Amino acid sequence: MASLIEIRNMCKIYNPGENEVRALDHVSLSIGENEFVAIIGHSGSGKSTLMNMLGCLDVPTSGIYLLHGSDVSLLTDDELSDIRNQEIGFIFQGFNLISNLTAFENVELPLIYRGVSKRERTHLAKEALRKVGLENRMTHKPSEMSGGQQQRVAIARAIAQAPPVILADEPTGNLDSHSSQEIMNILKTLHAEGRTVIVITHDNDIAANAKRIIHIEDGRITSDSANEGLSREDIAEEIRGNSTMYESNKESSSEAPELNQTEEIEPTYEPSADDYDLEINDNNIDLHLMNGENQNEQEE
Repeated sequence: MASLIEIRNMCKIYNPGENEVRALDHVSLSIGENEFVAIIGHSGSGKSTLMNMLGCLDVPTSGIYLLHGSDVSLLTDDELSDIRNQEIGFIFQGFNLISNLTAFENVELPLIYRGVSKRERTHLAKEALRKVGLENRMTHKPSEMSGGQQQRVAIARAIAQAPPVILADEPTGNLDSHSSQEIMNILKTLHAEGRTVIVITHDNDIAANAKRIIHIEDGRITSDSANEGLSREDIAEEIRGNSTMYESNKESSSEAPELNQTEEIEPTYEPSADDYDLEINDNNIDLHLMNGENQNEQEE
């Protein structure tokens, strides 16, 4: 299996010095093309910081991140923006849909920014919504849809231009169990179609859907099923506490409150005007389009 992502001895340190926080502490990781990976950990474990690194939303303090063999640290801001726009489809817990746009318009919007022709983006948006089972809800606005349907719109937006990597941060965090399983089934289908799917979660049941499970704690990878020689069934058993992989974690949590659980620190990256990514500040969502005749700004 070809290597898609290669992380070597990565560290991310906030407040260097006496009160420094090591959000990532010498993490090394390799993810191949067409893998389905779950990165699991408690709040403060470093999983969200790792997601920011994988998604090129932040840069490490030290270490190397190779994406398709290219050292990310050597790329310009414009090149990083191109990677986020073309290589990675982001799915977030909060949906991040524009409230006054329909499902179709929400999916179409990033394609407008990318300069996709009207005919092509219409086809791509409709096809993406069809893939997530919303071909009959294209004209509905977010307020007219359930949480699960809104998340499916967000997935359609992420996959419309067929990025090779899907990066999902707590994609089921705001959903009930039925909707959660629907979302995971969609991610499984995307993986079966050849995408690399990386899910960041704290939920053991969600992680058990993946082919490979990586556990992170206190900024370090404590276990990786790819190195354990486990079958998918073994993974599901172990992550639910029926074996020894997480025994030490369970014992520590039963005896005392978790130690070193620092609150996740926001990444230093701020989306630029060159990104199509949603910019979120104080619960206001701005998506800026700078595309000739389509130049406009949608704000919620």
